[in-house]
Amino acid sequence: MTTVEFDPFSREFFDDPTEMYARLREHAPCFHSEKYDFYAFSLFEDCVAVHRDTTNFTSTHGLTYEQLSDPDHDDSFNSLIMMDPPQHTRYRKLVSRSFTPRAMQRYDELIRQQIRKYLDPLMGEPEFDLVQDFSGPFPVEIICAILGVPEADWQMIRHQTDAMLHREEGEALGSPAQAEAAINQAVYFIEFAKDKRSHLGDDLTSTLIEAQVETETGEMASLTDEDIAGFISLLGAAGSETVTKAVANAGVLFHRNPGEWEKLKADPSKVDSAVEEVLRYWAPSQYQGRLSVNDTEWHGVTVKAGKPVFIVTGAANHDEREFGPDATVFDIDREQRLAISLGHGIHTCLGAALARMECAVAIDEIRDRWPDYVIDETRCERVQMSNVAGYSSVPFSAS
Repeated sequence: MTTVEFDPFSREFFDDPTEMYARLREHAPCFHSEKYDFYAFSLFEDCVAVHRDTTNFTSTHGLTYEQLSDPDHDDSFNSLIMMDPPQHTRYRKLVSRSFTPRAMQRYDELIRQQIRKYLDPLMGEPEFDLVQDFSGPFPVEIICAILGVPEADWQMIRHQTDAMLHREEGEALGSPAQAEAAINQAVYFIEFAKDKRSHLGDDLTSTLIEAQVETETGEMASLTDEDIAGFISLLGAAGSETVTKAVANAGVLFHRNPGEWEKLKADPSKVDSAVEEVLRYWAPSQYQGRLSVNDTEWHGVTVKAGKPVFIVTGAANHDEREFGPDATVFDIDREQRLAISLGHGIHTCLGAALARMECAVAIDEIRDRWPDYVIDETRCERVQMSNVAGYSSVPFSAS
């Protein structure tokens, strides 16, 4: 009998869970953890179904294991990602138009400016760190500029977010340092929202301050400082972590697959499909949390009500049933019928178009400067984070 385990706080998960995911899909597509008492879905079709089923799987109880496993958890931070319809529908309308692919075109110059700001000084260097010197610092600056956050605070937001997500091996419930970072960021954004009311500008936070949302009774009301802080905290974290991980992942994947890099060098128009394949192959967000509302049956397993549930995107994206026998092959010409790497259904990442655009520009700019490069994988280091996967260090040099 094949031993199957999925431990999102284990060394195997932090280092590379590919084999773990293969065992899940084959032998335990609806996995129950005896150790942590959660359920995990790993087949593409099941993950899509759970994403769409807000009746049996709710987002309102939290996102992380520590939130979902606490029956008394009540997060007063009014975050869009922790809402179900109809509340989610009303709140998402406030910002969805600001993040459409068409709306993102207004930020093209901002994106290129911030990316070039970090890449230009690195030209001529014998070696630099693709994460520490580039993909780590630039994405948070873009989303913070869009939100209107003071420039002096941009990198502080990134470091707070990293601390919030960090987990030591075997650490399921976080740490005092993680809790302190979360509290500090919440306080910062609430104070930022309060202060912003006195000097509105051409930024997304000002748009939220001036907006009104329909209440449950049908009346229109302005957002509170806590509401606004919930929005911008989510956008700040997701807008930085996703791109940071995806760009570094792209660097390593193209190093491992030089034939795919040659395709992109020969035809730069393939960059969008290349970004999509990077996101599929190594999804920056490896799983998304829900709470089971009702007992449901999956593959002979009863998912009990009141239990944490994980939609394991990282496993679903390598499902041969969806992507064919070459699912484990990195191929930038792959045509995906449905992309779930940045969420799906009502909780599709609000900033997905922005993230894809940033990744595409970053890859373009790297290709133009270093058409031939080498990564020393013996010195690469991966992050240890709750549900986010990628690299913390990638030594990069021209070949």
